[in-house]
Amino acid sequence: MGFNCASKATAIFLLLSVSALVCAKKSGDVKELQIGVKYKPETCEVQAHKGDSIKVHYRGKLTDGTVFDSSFERGDPIAFELGSGQVIKGWDLGIKTMKKGENALFTIPADLAYGSSGSAPTIPPNATLQFDVELLSWSSIKDICKDGGIFKKILVEGEKWENPKDLDEVIVRYEAQLEDGSVVARSDGVEFTVKDGHFCPALARAVKTMKKGEKVLLTVKPQYGFGEKGKPASGDESAVPPNANIQITLELVDWKTVTEVTDDKKVIKKILKEGDGYERPNEGAVVKVKLIGKLQDGTVFFKKGQDDSELFEFKTDEEQVIDGLDRAVSTMKKGELALLTIAPEYAFGSSESQQELAVVPPNSTVCYEIELVSFDKEKESWDMNTDEKIEAAGKKKEEGNVLFKAGKYVKASKRYEKAVKFIEYDSSFREEEKKQAKALKVACNLNNAACKLKLKDYKQAEKLCTKVLELESRNVKALYRRAQAYIQLADLDLAEFDIKKALEIDPDNR
Repeated sequence: MGFNCASKATAIFLLLSVSALVCAKKSGDVKELQIGVKYKPETCEVQAHKGDSIKVHYRGKLTDGTVFDSSFERGDPIAFELGSGQVIKGWDLGIKTMKKGENALFTIPADLAYGSSGSAPTIPPNATLQFDVELLSWSSIKDICKDGGIFKKILVEGEKWENPKDLDEVIVRYEAQLEDGSVVARSDGVEFTVKDGHFCPALARAVKTMKKGEKVLLTVKPQYGFGEKGKPASGDESAVPPNANIQITLELVDWKTVTEVTDDKKVIKKILKEGDGYERPNEGAVVKVKLIGKLQDGTVFFKKGQDDSELFEFKTDEEQVIDGLDRAVSTMKKGELALLTIAPEYAFGSSESQQELAVVPPNSTVCYEIELVSFDKEKESWDMNTDEKIEAAGKKKEEGNVLFKAGKYVKASKRYEKAVKFIEYDSSFREEEKKQAKALKVACNLNNAACKLKLKDYKQAEKLCTKVLELESRNVKALYRRAQAYIQLADLDLAEFDIKKALEIDPDNR
């Protein structure tokens, strides 16, 4: 079958409309598809999509068995771009039901083939056609920016499913050529942060769509290359003329994941080696780590667990280490190796700190290389019996009280919340245990409401007081603190109601 616009024969192959429903049955190793009944693929293997470059073998027959065309006999498969109008729409849509290496037999009615006109001299009018099809291969081609500026053709599939993000540091190999084939730049291995980019804007855009080990061919328009000005020659790199299209062969060799541990971007974690599994330390977990602490000039101020020395051990969320290190280790998996960059606010602050090996000056940003060797998670409520739950809740409440008195309201609030979670579901408790649990819930929610008022989180303060009043409707502290929250929320009528009720219950309460 020829492949030119003048002949309808170029389009014959697989003719299924957008709304066509197909059903499948096995005939030896060949899948037969017919119009009319829904077809569900038997596996989740990758299938072709619009824009992919397809290569197929086929044999076309009339229903009486007459072969009118065959790429098999010619020994010459045909190639086309899926969904681009190079073949009829049925072919474009139908090929999506196939998988690489699959053989299929398609039966196509006339209205989805050549209709009432046919295709003289081989195909009569209103002819139902059959095709033996073998999908040999395809190369995925994607319009990365959805504006035609960068087309990506996959040459080698990558691993897993993750893609680099803006903060990640990628290692790539690339070669850039002009349309005439002249090489303007190449590198056998360069590392850069995705958001900062390298060479031209197309590289950063492309790597964000790639997987580890993936190799692609990029066709880059000037707006994602060097635009109207082009690029002068520099060093080993040749000049790029103004408004030049570029072709870049790009391989994503590897990357290091970089994440923001805190919302204000002042604790940054770069993963040097991935950890195992999915579990991470919870609050109160005992962790053992290898740890090296450095100033930004490279001065080592802390070192544990290196050269077979004893590992450094601490309990998370207990202020045994600086806040940034405490927060970061809770995001790590067992065996993970990471580099932490911690701003002064989450390190040693504005004061000088004498550490094991050196002094940390005031307002220092510090770096830690940390490997999480092991951890023992704090026991969760579902692993406890009722006595243990009540004991754990009481302990967290006392910890919260100590933190509140120290003015550490965020940490205190978390302790009170955790205390309540231990005893939240008390249907299996005995009567005496239910009384204990109720008293703890009331105390913890009241204290937490006081934390929220200090933190100006008035809506949460109101909710916590309401929880207390659902348990004890005449609790004066809850009414008073809820009134404080209502005043800040400008709900003055509700505030007045709570204050009056509190005065009715305890008129002498100062």
